[in-house]
Amino acid sequence: MTFKYGVDQLTLDSVNAIAAGTLQAELCQEAIDKINKSRQNVDKMAASDKAIYGINTGFGPLCDTQISPEETNLLQKNLLITHAVGVGEPIAKPISKLMLITKVHALSQGFSGIRLTVVERMLKFIELDIIPVVPEQGSVGASGDLAPLSHLFLPLLGEGEFWVNDTIKPAAEVLKEHGLAPLELHAKEGLALINGTQFILSHAITALTKMRYLLDLADIAGAMSIEGMQGSESPFREELHAIRAFKGNVEVAARMRSFFAGSENMASHTDCDRVQDPYSLRCIPQVHGASRNAYYHLKELAETEMNSVTDNPIVISEEEAISGGGFHGQPLAMVLDYASIAAAELGNIADRRCYLLLEGLHGLPRLLTTSGGLNSGMMIPQYVTAALVTENKSLCFPPSADSVPTSMGQEDHVSMGSISGRKLNQILGNLDKIFAIELMYAAQAIEFRRPNKCSDIIEENFALIRSKVTKLEEDRLLKPDIDAMVELVKSQAFKVN
Repeated sequence: MTFKYGVDQLTLDSVNAIAAGTLQAELCQEAIDKINKSRQNVDKMAASDKAIYGINTGFGPLCDTQISPEETNLLQKNLLITHAVGVGEPIAKPISKLMLITKVHALSQGFSGIRLTVVERMLKFIELDIIPVVPEQGSVGASGDLAPLSHLFLPLLGEGEFWVNDTIKPAAEVLKEHGLAPLELHAKEGLALINGTQFILSHAITALTKMRYLLDLADIAGAMSIEGMQGSESPFREELHAIRAFKGNVEVAARMRSFFAGSENMASHTDCDRVQDPYSLRCIPQVHGASRNAYYHLKELAETEMNSVTDNPIVISEEEAISGGGFHGQPLAMVLDYASIAAAELGNIADRRCYLLLEGLHGLPRLLTTSGGLNSGMMIPQYVTAALVTENKSLCFPPSADSVPTSMGQEDHVSMGSISGRKLNQILGNLDKIFAIELMYAAQAIEFRRPNKCSDIIEENFALIRSKVTKLEEDRLLKPDIDAMVELVKSQAFKVN
């Protein structure tokens, strides 16, 4: 199958497949016709005496200054150059590539007035895997992601830089190597390129892709901790969740039941005298499920945004271009902040399970070592999870609750959604490490339940851990063990379904 830009609907899976090169994407004739028609409309408006924002006027507070046809092209070039003021480290190359893909799709819907030549050049960048370098800081999330998008499209002019493999090179040099001449932008094109939410959106796509796996891994880690603690299966009974049927809760409870199916270890303590487990075990469906619900909300809104037109003004006829606020990042900013809380909570409850496993309860030795005193056992890695969950809590402040006016008050309420997207990805990066430590702890605890066997999926993941990290008998340097566990998590090596 081939994805048709400007015609088909992007999803989380399809946008990732296009980025990975496993799904071909193209401009079909329908999209080309829409792009050309929109461009014809802009050319007619640019030649008229009527002031139309962004086509023959200045920008922001200069919107009441009309620009002559002779100066229009220079205006568009100046727009990109003056707005390319981002600072900080470059965002990851895959995020820049997602920005290009989602921008092509938005421009190809025929409401932006850009020339086909410009869109085709963007597609050439994707085809050649020469991806523009974009600094991580400088966007306030309205009028969209002005600074990041300006950097993304400087190479169209022969300015800025490209990623070539993992190396950064000057754009002019790379264009010359590929026989590509810099483009001259025409009326409206600069504005169409730099207005939009593709920086926020591409961070959301990246976060959703990672969070989907971490949600599944959280359930596996929780199940392994319960096996180690010999906790109860009762809190996951279908009858309990049928009468409070939040989607995420029901899904997590069903997954937990499947993880315990056929477990000798769980069956071995069916008649024990324990009445209740602590919340970090008993309430996994409620906590993990709530985070799953937040994921579904972000996914729904991100997929809406993937298929939206977010530049300004929107060209609807040969006589009218509507100047509105389709570039404003608030619809994604707020839900990104919500998802940050959801992700942080996965880490919070995992840290509590780590702590429980160290307490020496229900047949486990304190600190998960039989020779405590001389040996500290697994005591100190929980300090790391404690530090990471606190760092995540500090990252949960919602940037979307803040707004600093810009552009002499013309842009007096902004979303700060770019910061929301970056922070969510930082939190998810910390989750890699938290789950790595919980899984290491859970495997150590399961050692003390032998010869009982767990379910097939738990045993498979236990074996994976033991292929990298041996049972802790006496104190040793644990940093290599933690690093190996983090790599297993980051590489998505664990079986989660």
